[in-house]
Amino acid sequence: QVQLVESGGGLVQAGGSLRLSCAASGIIFSINTMRWYRQAPGKQRELVAAITSLSDTNYADSVKGRFTISRDNAKNTVYLQMNSLKPEDTAVYYCNTGNGITYWGKGTLVTVSS
Repeated sequence: QVQLVESGGGLVQAGGSLRLSCAASGIIFSINTMRWYRQAPGKQRELVAAITSLSDTNYADSVKGRFTISRDNAKNTVYLQMNSLKPEDTAVYYCNTGNGITYWGKGTLVTVSS
């Protein structure tokens, strides 16, 4: 059974930083592309960042230069370091993996106050 468990969300002031973690189980973590999505109130879920098994990364334009995705295969964990946070980054952040059949965590709420 695949499980993705996010943590690290919270309330932060604009300009601050947070690091999200996603612990995975039930998959061969090292061969999977891992992704972070977010969904703001009233908006569609959007892809924030992704990291392949070779640690190639890509980012949404809105977070380039501020967010960094990384992975620790020994811990089956993917991270999202978020710096220079803005109020518009407020959203529930979800961890995702899979192709065809995809798996989602339950999300962690990030709130950025102005």
